[in-house]
Amino acid sequence: MKEDFLHYIWKFKKFSTNNLKTESGETLEVISLGTHNLLAGPDFLNAQLRIDGQHWAGNVEIHEKSSFWYAHHHEKDEAYTNVILHVVWEHNTEVFSKNNSPIATLVLKNILQKETLISYQALINKCSSFVNCESEVTEIDSFFRNRWLERLYVERLNDKSKLILQKLQESKNDWEAVLYKMLLKNFGLKINGEAFFELSEELPFSILRKNRDSVLTVEALLFGVSNMLEVECADQYFIDLKEEYKYLESKYALKKSHLTPAYFKLRPYNFPTIRLAQIASLYNKEVNLFQQLVSCNELENYYTIFDVSASNYWEQHYTFGKETTSSKIKKLSKSFIDLLIVNTILPLKFCYLKATGEDASESIFLMIEKIKKEDNRIINSFDKIGFKTNTALGSQAQLQLYNNYCSKNKCLQCEIGVKLMNR
Repeated sequence: MKEDFLHYIWKFKKFSTNNLKTESGETLEVISLGTHNLLAGPDFLNAQLRIDGQHWAGNVEIHEKSSFWYAHHHEKDEAYTNVILHVVWEHNTEVFSKNNSPIATLVLKNILQKETLISYQALINKCSSFVNCESEVTEIDSFFRNRWLERLYVERLNDKSKLILQKLQESKNDWEAVLYKMLLKNFGLKINGEAFFELSEELPFSILRKNRDSVLTVEALLFGVSNMLEVECADQYFIDLKEEYKYLESKYALKKSHLTPAYFKLRPYNFPTIRLAQIASLYNKEVNLFQQLVSCNELENYYTIFDVSASNYWEQHYTFGKETTSSKIKKLSKSFIDLLIVNTILPLKFCYLKATGEDASESIFLMIEKIKKEDNRIINSFDKIGFKTNTALGSQAQLQLYNNYCSKNKCLQCEIGVKLMNR
């Protein structure tokens, strides 16, 4: 029996309350179930109970088995000293708090409403090809679903904020340096994101900023630190980059990344050479990039800032030394800029506005609702079951929903799953 189902039973009082008794035979009356705690500590806070006529106020902890109290070392944890009731599916041992006081136990197995168990098993045990509720999700009112998506998007922003805030602390509140790291990570997309992020860790933004006036110098720094100048190539531009990097490596005592960017399964426009060359052009073109981006309130302004292309050499190249038959300017596409706005700029702006005490949600929502939804397997699968969205807010929320709830069978932590269970 999964613990989240036991949380659901308690939260929504899906058990018989007639002649309720603890495992030791004491009468039990639930005055207040408490507040569901999704962070560390007891599962429900500030509950109120009456046990054998005595009023109790405190916390409730829930486990599949009583013995899990000791398996999780709660008897040694100060945070659990105010637990007044241990709710379990199966009672297999007596439990005591840190101060050696016995804790009353309520067993749910025999008091659970049968229809609740039937509904839960029907929802969780479906042989679905995508998500458990795929045949029923369209029965939920669209207004309710959209409200849940908005909350999921804020949840996703908060998740993305964790790395941003960590890097902000490490950089001593240098927002420009954090932007640089997050841009590099997202320029690398899924395949090279980790390698590009490590590049940003090995190549401090302060060095790139000092040398931003020369595209060749910035490219030499990016290609050199990422191990992309280690190959043999007789191309003159490659030789110039290598010589420039040799000088910069000595001057700044640079260290190379452990990860080398990959080309496998990438379209030529997403080759790491092209993406790093575009980053070099962006920083050569723009000064105080973070302040420009965070002050933007119109989508078109973002497109103007990111209106950059790789340097002239790359018009006839995708990799070093291999010239293409036709010349083509390697500009950032509108769809790629949209990805940067969604995955880099808006999460950064969200953190910045919160840090400055401003209400972040309204301006972020207004912006992301103007961007079209992403095109990937998960979003397309939601489309197929009738749970459609047209905006990037919706698609970002659906990614959060699938990755954090659906794929982990956390239906009872999902508002849609709870709504279906409570029909």
